[in-house]
Amino acid sequence: MIKLVAQNTIKADKVEAFIALATQLVHATRENDSGCIRYELLQDVKNPQVLTMLEEWEDEAALSSHSASPHFKEAIAQFAEYMEKPGETHLYKTLV
Repeated sequence: MIKLVAQNTIKADKVEAFIALATQLVHATRENDSGCIRYELLQDVKNPQVLTMLEEWEDEAALSSHSASPHFKEAIAQFAEYMEKPGETHLYKTLV
């Protein structure tokens, strides 16, 4: 099992637009990407500009397939204009 955490800091005036676009990505991923166990958008309670995607995949092949999907590529291309700074992505494997 593979887990991915992608944290993004969004421009203050772009938060709602980012949430709308990310919501479309979440729905498209859940509906279309096999091997997707969990795909969520979270907002930091103390700083609403920090939005994080929590993902859980059956394996690296499922994650790679998602990364190559049209809905992912389209969203990522648009996300750049909303970012206050570059995002951080961390990939984890389950140990226990």
